[in-house]
Amino acid sequence: MTSTTSVMKKLPEVTLAFWIMKVAATTLGETAGDLFAQTLGLGYFVTTIALFLVFVVTLTVQLRSRHYNPFFYWTVILSTSMAGTTMSDFMNRDAGAKYLSGGATSLGRGPQGLGLGYPEGAAILVSVLLAIFLAWKLSGMTFQIRDIVTFRGEALFWSAILVSNTLGTSMGDFLSDSSGLGYLGGALFVAGLLAVLVALMKVPAVPNVLLFWIAFVLTRPLGATAGDFLTKPHAKGGLDLGTAGSSAVLLAALFGLMAHAQIQERRSALPA
Repeated sequence: MTSTTSVMKKLPEVTLAFWIMKVAATTLGETAGDLFAQTLGLGYFVTTIALFLVFVVTLTVQLRSRHYNPFFYWTVILSTSMAGTTMSDFMNRDAGAKYLSGGATSLGRGPQGLGLGYPEGAAILVSVLLAIFLAWKLSGMTFQIRDIVTFRGEALFWSAILVSNTLGTSMGDFLSDSSGLGYLGGALFVAGLLAVLVALMKVPAVPNVLLFWIAFVLTRPLGATAGDFLTKPHAKGGLDLGTAGSSAVLLAALFGLMAHAQIQERRSALPA
């Protein structure tokens, strides 16, 4: 989806390559978040604290940068995806038998989760996201990312990104675990919704900015369901590739895409 066509000095051009990298980053965010919280046994609470600190560090680097740098930008996207994964899991899950596997008696170190459930957790996150958009609207700043030029505008943008990625995780987990669609079915369902958004781009009455933000939220459950499909055991409908191996492959792919984007950015900066 190409909801914007200009290049902003701090943010990338929204092209097909942008959406491919977004899905890659959110899928990696799912597998890497599960790697730390579940496979390594750190638990959702401890992992959330650690990944949120990573988000703060990467965001600081991005905010201090004067020009768009693909490595800075996509590292923040990745950190919001990883943090969003464990934040959502901590909100929605607890140490009940439903969320324990392999004879485990806890969900790792620290508090075991709030156990709000997917609908309640999603409702809270939707409310927070709407509050951010309301504050954004009242500030008088544009929602067009190509026109975001101030520190305040970029801070609102990244706040919306973090919450939308957390919300997307809740939606993806609901589709995978509670809707009956399963991991692959959930991924195909979200892909179908994204196809509808692409078709709506041809409808003049539908603002492209609105389509962009809906798509941005929906690419997160696509990454969540795709990540679960890669890592979960065969008995649960997954490919059982493991969180470590899947994360390594996805990281290599994302790094390659970032390197390509960096080369393209340098070429575009050269005088004609």
